[in-house]
Amino acid sequence: MIKVAVTGACGRMGGLVIESVLISKDMKLVSAIDMTNIGKDIGEVMRTGKLNIPVGDANDIGNILERSKPDVLIDFTIAPAAVKNVMAASRGKINLVVGTTGFTPEQRKQMETAIKSSGVAAVISPNFSIGVNVFWGLLAEAAKRLSDYDIEIIEAHHNQKKDAPSGTAVKAAEVLSETLGGKDLIYGRHGISPRNKEIGIHAVRGGDIVGDHTVLFAGDGERIEIKHQAHSRQAFAKGAVRAAEWVCSARPGVYEMADVLGIK
Repeated sequence: MIKVAVTGACGRMGGLVIESVLISKDMKLVSAIDMTNIGKDIGEVMRTGKLNIPVGDANDIGNILERSKPDVLIDFTIAPAAVKNVMAASRGKINLVVGTTGFTPEQRKQMETAIKSSGVAAVISPNFSIGVNVFWGLLAEAAKRLSDYDIEIIEAHHNQKKDAPSGTAVKAAEVLSETLGGKDLIYGRHGISPRNKEIGIHAVRGGDIVGDHTVLFAGDGERIEIKHQAHSRQAFAKGAVRAAEWVCSARPGVYEMADVLGIK
């Protein structure tokens, strides 16, 4: 039985992750950690019935992990909090699944250094859905054949999303740039902005959009669009739980969701 801790437990993604853990025959929730609802039963917070697991204070994460002894920590929070959570889990020799986005290069390096020095395994991905990971692969294949086309990335999310562009869009840009030997990135356009051979990235925020990502390849007389649309956050939660199962038997190191799916 894999023992699981969840940070950001009272958030939308945290709740969905917990639901997926609870229905898994091979997993057991041992701690729920957040900045809100501290001391309340997480099942009652989620309105799914009492689970006898009080919400732990994120500021005390080290002690909570030491007491609950999870095999893996699943983190969907915000970048500064996630860095602290990764550091605490690494010190406790706890495997990690990190779905938080918006990290700076320095934060990413700090996490990877802690993970590698502690000898744990971690899956860090801006998107855990199976479809998005296939989407990234399709972009690489298209870019190889449409290298002279103009490329634009358009992403749309709900009005509560804090970081922009999305981690998924940033990863798409990285995949495309790497495939094409390196491209400049432009984040939106304003005023006089003649197009060169850069990749444009545009972020839309509104309503309750779960997550839409479109990559436009525009040539003379035609265009191709490759799109992924998330209808529910459940796709992300299921992927994260699948990654949590996988990472507990993986060799120490930092992995991507493509490693979990065997499509890298």
